[in-house]
Amino acid sequence: MDSRITRIRSKLAKIPYQARRSHSMASERHQFRLGPCVSASEADVFEAEHRIVLPAAYRAFLTELGGSGAGPFYGLLPLDECRLFTMNRKPADGSPRGFTHGDHSDALQGDLFLHIIEMGCSDLCLIGVTGPLAGRVVTGNADGFWPPNVSSAQDFLSWYERWLDHMRDGKDNRALGLTSPIIVATASWGPRATASPRCRNPVHRPSRTP
Repeated sequence: MDSRITRIRSKLAKIPYQARRSHSMASERHQFRLGPCVSASEADVFEAEHRIVLPAAYRAFLTELGGSGAGPFYGLLPLDECRLFTMNRKPADGSPRGFTHGDHSDALQGDLFLHIIEMGCSDLCLIGVTGPLAGRVVTGNADGFWPPNVSSAQDFLSWYERWLDHMRDGKDNRALGLTSPIIVATASWGPRATASPRCRNPVHRPSRTP
């Protein structure tokens, strides 16, 4: 077993009790809980049906830690809800690249990315499954509203552990949906707004743009 699996399990169990942790967008949905693990046979079936090989670190997470739930943004998608995308060609006008569902007639016959994290609207959090970005986490927007961003983390386990570490340390990291306690305290959607009797709509989500 990868030693990071044990570390991540321990850090995830402790994070709800970290008093100075960052606010993780939409954590109220998953409450830092993971769903049941994916069995090796289920992962094998998914790979066979989609004619891909899941990145090793991502597959290890699913089979040894949990198959859905706790994660950046709205959390990990169950494997059977994950869909393949391709990155569009760079538009002639220089605007950012978008992504197209792999089954769409306009999809390029190029490198594949698996949608693994729910970000909301047309934003996407994907992991490369073929090509030079295989194993790397990539965020972007299906319609090209903002440019794709490739995480510097070398694989999924490193990326996920970074989310936990930055949250524990109270850091801002928009690429991971994290907002520091200092900003939360004064934000229009933070506790000050909630405590104010004049605030009629105290809950606002922070920007998701990396």
